Amino acid sequence: MLLELRIRDFAVIHDLAVELGPGLNVLTGETGAGKSILLGALSLLLGERASSDSVRMGADRALVEAVFDLSGRDALRSDLEEAGFTVDDGLLVLRREVQAAGRNRAWINGSPATAGTVGLFGRRLVDLHGQHEHQTLLDPSEQRGILDAFAGASMALAQVRGAHTRLSDLRANRDERRARQGELEARADFVRFQLEEIRSAKPRAGEDDEAESELRRLDHAEELARSATEAHGLLYDDAGSASERLARVRDILQRLTRFDEGLGELRDQVETAYHLTTELGRSLGDYAADVEVDPGRAEELRRRVDLLSRLKRKYGPELSHVLATGERLSGELEELESGEVELEGVEEAIREAAVELDAHARELTEARTGAAKRLEEAMEELLPELGLPDAVFRVILSPEAVVGPHGRERVEFYVSLNRGFEPRPLARIASGGELSRVMLALKRTLARVDQVPTLIFDEIDAGIGGVVATFVARKLREVADHHQVLVITHLAQLASVGHRHLRVEKGTREGLAATTIYPLAQEDRVEEIARMLGGDPESSTSRSHARELLSAPEGWG
Repeated sequence: MLLELRIRDFAVIHDLAVELGPGLNVLTGETGAGKSILLGALSLLLGERASSDSVRMGADRALVEAVFDLSGRDALRSDLEEAGFTVDDGLLVLRREVQAAGRNRAWINGSPATAGTVGLFGRRLVDLHGQHEHQTLLDPSEQRGILDAFAGASMALAQVRGAHTRLSDLRANRDERRARQGELEARADFVRFQLEEIRSAKPRAGEDDEAESELRRLDHAEELARSATEAHGLLYDDAGSASERLARVRDILQRLTRFDEGLGELRDQVETAYHLTTELGRSLGDYAADVEVDPGRAEELRRRVDLLSRLKRKYGPELSHVLATGERLSGELEELESGEVELEGVEEAIREAAVELDAHARELTEARTGAAKRLEEAMEELLPELGLPDAVFRVILSPEAVVGPHGRERVEFYVSLNRGFEPRPLARIASGGELSRVMLALKRTLARVDQVPTLIFDEIDAGIGGVVATFVARKLREVADHHQVLVITHLAQLASVGHRHLRVEKGTREGLAATTIYPLAQEDRVEEIARMLGGDPESSTSRSHARELLSAPEGWG
């Protein structure tokens, strides 16, 4: 609900705060007093483009701010918080600033926002009728939602959306699999060639290092044997070898220990060296004897090392990478071979999901078709009472080429207000007053399902009077049982049924025109209604008539 509208330096408004209440709020005043300016200011909060021309003469900026009570609007609060705006004390404050220099700014609960974001949330709280730019009911998607709510089809719609999401997900999965399958098929021969190249080589982890090591030994076998034999002789086998000389030193030290026992330790060390040298010499002899000169084996290893090197250059740089590539290529071929089977399973799931979506869409269509007929009948019963005796209202369900998340048809409201004319889309009604009355009839019919809490009607009294005006007043009061309503009117019948009455006056401030708005007490309302009736507001007859009008709503129940 809109609690307060604050306007500063906008057009002829200097500084104004308008408090609104629940139920029906009526706004009256002389022609030219500035009633429409109030709606112009409010339109900024509904997303209308700002113009520096709207800044009051002499001011550097205009400010428009609205305070809303979000009680019972949990979904909206959740969306605000998800968008990063904090909601304290259940209040929402939308604010826009228009600078004379041309720059514009906007805020939501004190946090900077774009004008579009302010308008997005504003339109979820206020429906303004009388100006085409901000009438949510003119949007076919809104009309579809209203028809579904009127039909009680929320469950059927949810089933359609769920089935459509499942079908879309399955189709996306299928398309992804097809693309992947196509990629694999396009390179299948190359993958097979690469895999066969790796598999035929039968590489083994660490094999390249082992083969290169063995090849080095074979390539230098003669040198290894010759050098090992030479070392064997120097240490053990030749005359004057190291082991022979150590034996002589050991014997000398053994003899000398008879004279100096302290040489025993050195003798033991030489004895150890002698045994080590002897063992080492024998081992080198064995090694030299075992060295094999095998040109055939060397050539075989050379070819193997070359093969592994080629594989590493193509798939490496290391042999471990070659092995990993083989595993990956094997997996790709396996995926290619099994992909067709899996794709068939997905296609079957898609067929089943399409059947399910079609069934749910048919149920939704049936619900909409029945509700459309009931809505047409209800509207054509109400519109004559609102001064539109020749009105024809139609809900057009146009089949779509494919079933979408909202069903298989486009929903749009059509209306004809003149006898003999074909109904046209609601958005193409030219007269603001006629459009407002159609909207009022819709709001009355849909009052319990319409989710926008605040409705504003301008020009709804254009071209009506007498009994029709009384009927319009009754319908406004009925709509106000479920919504907060603000109506700008020149008709006494409409003004008299309000729960709260505001008067607009234009005066001067600092030499400039200035509009003010103030609430009327009961006696002030009598005077204002008397003025609107066209008589002398001071005469007892006019006042008596005004009191009669003001007391009429009490007897409507």
